[in-house]
Amino acid sequence: MKRDTTISICKGIAIILMVIAHAEAPGWLCKFIFEFHMPLFFITAGYFFSLKYLDDEATFVKKRIKGLYWPFVKWSVFFLIIHNWMFDIGILNERYGNEMGGVTHPYTWHQIQQNLWNIFTAMGGYDQFLCGAFWFFRGLFVASILYLILYKVLDVGTNYMTAKTNKAWKVKEAIPYMICLLMLILCGWKTHEGLRIVTLVQGGYRDLMGCFFFGCGFIFRHYVDRYKQLTSRYYASVWITILFGIVVGLFSTYLTANMNWRSTYTQFLSLPIPALLGFLMTYNISSWLDKHEGRLKQFLTYTGDHTLNIFIFHIISYKVVSLLKIWYYGLDIHQIGCHMVIHEYSQQDYFWILYTIAGVGIPLGFTWLNDCIRKRIREYRASSGSQAH
Repeated sequence: MKRDTTISICKGIAIILMVIAHAEAPGWLCKFIFEFHMPLFFITAGYFFSLKYLDDEATFVKKRIKGLYWPFVKWSVFFLIIHNWMFDIGILNERYGNEMGGVTHPYTWHQIQQNLWNIFTAMGGYDQFLCGAFWFFRGLFVASILYLILYKVLDVGTNYMTAKTNKAWKVKEAIPYMICLLMLILCGWKTHEGLRIVTLVQGGYRDLMGCFFFGCGFIFRHYVDRYKQLTSRYYASVWITILFGIVVGLFSTYLTANMNWRSTYTQFLSLPIPALLGFLMTYNISSWLDKHEGRLKQFLTYTGDHTLNIFIFHIISYKVVSLLKIWYYGLDIHQIGCHMVIHEYSQQDYFWILYTIAGVGIPLGFTWLNDCIRKRIREYRASSGSQAH
């Protein structure tokens, strides 16, 4: 049976868009991307949520720990260890930093210990200039487990109601919508009053909105067949996709929003519609690509199946292009410390394209090489074992 790679292609497109936005592409393009690219990851994660975990919570939590918490801890500790060394070799410095002028500094022994505690206990403490996208691991970890807990609680409640009335099934079907509505109410309250969840790094906005989008993905899974029928005709799919793109573009121009942890109430109100339409736009494109075999489909599928390594290594991969840009313009070599890329001329030149190629290509290249080496090792062991017998 032919594998449906639509969601993998969605994730592949989303991770490439993330790398483009982090590469300081033209402002209008970055605003357009920020409207939906991170919500898309939460939606695609929720797409695969299964109700079987309501009776097997331990398996779900173990998968989250293995797929999100452990990679976060492992690579956050790695970058923590090399942080001061990055200053010694010039990759980081105290002169150049982010667009706002902020810089990073070498850690003291006390700061190293505190960051280590934060990494393990709060999924924080990661190197902001080398691991700027690591908030996603915590966001999805918290969002997915919170969704499971809320679903479990509401499911138990409806089971209790079953003994009282035969209409409880209607409430049970409404559980996914109730969770999404609850998350929107909490996020609205939080942003309107400027509240923070003090037990979550960055205050919890991304985690709660992530839970909302996670729930949207779960709901979409139940309507995906109907949606495919709606967009089955080529021209209908094209015009719907264009319409969604236009709406996202209008929001990015007049009501800009993203999953920034410091989002205002207005930005919160401006996020759900373009985020959901941006996902559907990407899904339509991905569905079309899934039906057409070729190198592009293979590349995007492979990229979508290995987004983790791009999340982890795209910023450090940018440094290769930064060296090239420094040579091309004759810039101060210390500008390699700029986060995430060199800001000078970024809105006039096309180096963002090279940054994108490096940010996606270098992590994927090492992933492919690692896969090849492991495959050769397995084949060698298998052949050695058969010869021994």
